[in-house]
Amino acid sequence: MTIVERVKNICFSPTTEWTVIETESTPPATLVSGYVAPLAAIGAIAGFIGGSIIGRTLPFIGTYRVGIMPGAIVAVFSFVMAIVGVGILSLIINALAPTFGAQKDSRQALKLAAYSYTPAWVAGVLQILPLVGVLVLLAALYGIYLMYLGMPRLMKCPQDRAVGYTALVVVCAIVLNIVVGVASATITGFGMLSSGALTSAVTGGRLSSSDNVQVDKDSPLGKLEELSKKIEQSGKKIDAAEKAGDPAAQTAAAFDALGTLFGGGKRVDPISIDELKPFVPETIAGLPRTRNNVTRNGIGGIMVAQAEATYSNGEKEITFEITDTGGVSGLVALATWTGTQEDKEDEYGYERTRKVGGRLVHEKVSKTGGTNEYGTVVGDRFAVSAKSSKLDLNMLKSVVDSIDLAKLESMKNAGVQK
Repeated sequence: MTIVERVKNICFSPTTEWTVIETESTPPATLVSGYVAPLAAIGAIAGFIGGSIIGRTLPFIGTYRVGIMPGAIVAVFSFVMAIVGVGILSLIINALAPTFGAQKDSRQALKLAAYSYTPAWVAGVLQILPLVGVLVLLAALYGIYLMYLGMPRLMKCPQDRAVGYTALVVVCAIVLNIVVGVASATITGFGMLSSGALTSAVTGGRLSSSDNVQVDKDSPLGKLEELSKKIEQSGKKIDAAEKAGDPAAQTAAAFDALGTLFGGGKRVDPISIDELKPFVPETIAGLPRTRNNVTRNGIGGIMVAQAEATYSNGEKEITFEITDTGGVSGLVALATWTGTQEDKEDEYGYERTRKVGGRLVHEKVSKTGGTNEYGTVVGDRFAVSAKSSKLDLNMLKSVVDSIDLAKLESMKNAGVQK
């Protein structure tokens, strides 16, 4: 059974699906690598898109964006903690089993925890959008309902004690989420909450209620299914390293798996600093370059490269940036695949994110003398932007267009390790 079929069945026909799951003997490693990891990645990827590409809007503050590298760190941490959370929840379910007349079974407890999280993971895609707390609540409540239905089947809990069993597990899960949230806030400075539900736009309009699930391979969900297979392969490498008892190989395999996840199914090294420098000219729009900073860094092989320059003549100033998202290019590509859109306007200005000519484009205009910004994503990998408080949007667009974007796009496969 494919991951898409399992998601559909557990969400739309849970009673029947729990009966099927009850008799399955899926190895824990396979369940985690083939189901938990791909779905947990949804929230991590959507959080990255919402926080680092679209941005978050706060009252009295406006829109802010997390840098590509900090955003990647948050995504990695969220992804890892989602998997750890499933493991801890399964331990809680198993430990409480005797209290409610259920049978202790660590494998069944893991299956119950993993599949009950499905609605929340699927809902994670709407981290791209702001203010969807109600949908978060609905997804969480439905996950609780799924767990309640699965308790008697998987843990052999008496039906009349399933409510109490579920309630106590949920209380423990809430405490767990608080701990994870505090840990996330400690690392990132703010929490990123799961929210929402998959829409037909994400599935490419091919997900139906029939038993034969067909997903457009070019849709985000189709890409996710393809990615899940790559992650499963990485999981097998980790298992092999563990069996061999080689700590160094285990660490290398783990980082390789993370690189595969955030590279969209492949490892991607960003271009070198010397290759990036030519895209940052000496002058832009008649303004001389007064500051230039080019970096290439990352964690565990998940690397990005960025060039940031300031152009000024004392009266006008432009901040110009080019980022090769490299190791996290899979997250950026997903933003383009989904056709991520945002359109908002108030008395202070307007902001738009949309797909134009196959490229993701972001525009921000201030009506009060603030900063204007224009940016685009080239080759599902290179983010190019210009911002200024003195130049209008058309001028900033011409600045970005003055760069050899065609040459930049031709480098989209540079450093790709399939």
